Parts: sequence; structure tokens; C-alpha cells
Amino acid sequence: MFIPSLRPAAAATLIAIAASSVPVFAQDSTNVVATEGDWTVFAANSPKECWAVSAPKSTQNTRDGKAVEVNRGDIRLYISYRPGQAGEVSFSGGYPFAGDSTVEMNVGGNKFNLFTEGENAWAGSPAEDARLVAALRGGSSVVVTGRSSRGTTTADTFSLSGVTAATNAAQNACK
Repeated sequence: MFIPSLRPAAAATLIAIAASSVPVFAQDSTNVVATEGDWTVFAANSPKECWAVSAPKSTQNTRDGKAVEVNRGDIRLYISYRPGQAGEVSFSGGYPFAGDSTVEMNVGGNKFNLFTEGENAWAGSPAEDARLVAALRGGSSVVVTGRSSRGTTTADTFSLSGVTAATNAAQNACK
């Protein structure tokens, strides 16, 4: 279970307290607010949070420099909002990341490192989130590169078509 808008400690607390109230965006389309380009906007009320999410347009998986076939779960890039808070970027890689590894996001040559826990990755601070959201809103694509616990390197390319409108819609839905 992944809560896109919460860093690990907050997510663990929320899962323990209210696992049944976590939005199920993959199976439940009733909380869709908008679709903008390659991004979909969702909202939940308990707790109040909204997020723009996208799936990758392409994926490359390599091990020891050679392309490999791998089985991965859902791969998603999120930009989440809660009332009164700026956007928070997170990534779900669809596999457990290698321990003590980071995920690199490259937006038009601007690189950002996200810390990992389990199958998820987050920016390190609200200031880093703000820089990353600004880069995403100004870019055309982002390549997210990670390393699995089995040693596979993955590079997922996401379109940023519609990200500005989607993040605006998510922000407005969570006022």
C-alpha cells in the first residue's frame, strides 16, 4: 500500500491508524478530479489530499549493462497536495529499491536525488520538493532511474504533458 503524499514516518502512522481509509486510486476511478495530458488528478477527503499521477511512457531495465526482462508492479510518479501545503513529489518504482540507494530524477539536465524506502522514493525536504515541482512544470519529460534490491537498474521516462494543469487542479481541489 502506497500513500503518495506522505513521507515514510507519516505514511506508516497513517497506515497503522486508518488503513481502510487510504484512497484506492488504481482500482477506484470515482475520485478522479481531472485528466490533463498524460496526468490524472485524484482527490480524497479523509484525510484531505489530492494528487496528480502519471505512468511512464517507456521503461528500460538493465543488469550488468544488458537489457533484461523484469516483473514490476505499478510504476507511478506523484505530485501530492494537502490543504495549506506545497506539492510533494514521490515515485513508486514497482519493486523494492536497493538498501541505502537513491532514485535520480533528470528533468532536462537538472538532476534531483530522492531517498528510498521499500518500493517508494521521496525528495528530502519541502524546499527540494519545490525545486523539483518547478522543474517538472517547466520540462517536457523526466527520466527516473533507480536500482532494485536484485541489482537491476531501471530508467522510466514520464511525459510532462499536462503536468502544470494537473498540479493546478490538484492544488485547487485541496484548498
